[in-house]
Amino acid sequence: MQRAGRHGRQPPEGGPMENGMGQEPGTPEPAGPAAARPPRTRPRLVFHTQLAHGSPTGRIEGFTNVKELYAKIAEVFDISPTEILFCTLNTHKVDMQKLLGGQIGLEDFIFAHVRGETKEVEVTKTEDALGLTITDNGAGYAFIKRIKEGSIINRLQTVCVGDSIEAINDHTIVGCRHYEVARMLRELPRAQPFTLRLVQPKKAFDMIGQRTRTGKSPSEGRVASGKETLRLRTRGAAVLEEGPSPSEEEAARRVDDLLESYMGIRDSELASTMVEAAKGSPSVAQLAQGLDSVLGEFAFPQEFVAEVWATVCNPNGDKE
Repeated sequence: MQRAGRHGRQPPEGGPMENGMGQEPGTPEPAGPAAARPPRTRPRLVFHTQLAHGSPTGRIEGFTNVKELYAKIAEVFDISPTEILFCTLNTHKVDMQKLLGGQIGLEDFIFAHVRGETKEVEVTKTEDALGLTITDNGAGYAFIKRIKEGSIINRLQTVCVGDSIEAINDHTIVGCRHYEVARMLRELPRAQPFTLRLVQPKKAFDMIGQRTRTGKSPSEGRVASGKETLRLRTRGAAVLEEGPSPSEEEAARRVDDLLESYMGIRDSELASTMVEAAKGSPSVAQLAQGLDSVLGEFAFPQEFVAEVWATVCNPNGDKE
């Protein structure tokens, strides 16, 4: 079984991505008419990847969003893209602080965690909160990112961080976003047992028996600041950009904490998007309007939006 540390090919510095390709830096213009100029070859960004439970190293390129990334990985290893539950960066372990989100460092090594065993767990909701924090892979699978110590789920030893939630009471939730799954779980009645069908990531021999619980980290789900990253877009081409500044990382982390507190989800890319929106909003009302126009499906509570705006625009609680 092969393992890898941090690898990757450093592309030339440049501007926006076009179909996964970086633009070359400017060079002196050749003499003569434009029609006589030789075609310029743009080198592609190439990333290295392995299956987390063990595999040869593959090379992928030419993707612009998470679904295309999964398709490229699946093609390399001759599996279906639906076999991939999530990816981590620079570790084969089920480490929720190393999840691949919407940004990949140019030197990051991608490990794909694929479907392992399926299990069913009966749960009785004895209090409102189950103690789960949900996230998703951006391609149809919601999974457990955190288990709160002392919670209902914490007492069920068969439920682990990294388990994908495939069904609730035989109702499939594949294709649902993390906030939808969190809402379904919150709305389940007390004292009435329900069943979770879970799919755990396939484990290598040295990972069997682990039951990971992740703590908070200032850099959770983010790439290191000060380095170029490939930012994957839901719409349009991926782009090369500088990593977030320390202040932006801190603001996004605090907003991510608010998402967990109010909604039971963690999503570093959503948190970063909300930070950008708050910075461009002079008031809570305008932030609420902006979020509703682009993220209305989340149905953010007004008090949550107010806390986001205060966290980003008035982090020290200074009075105007």
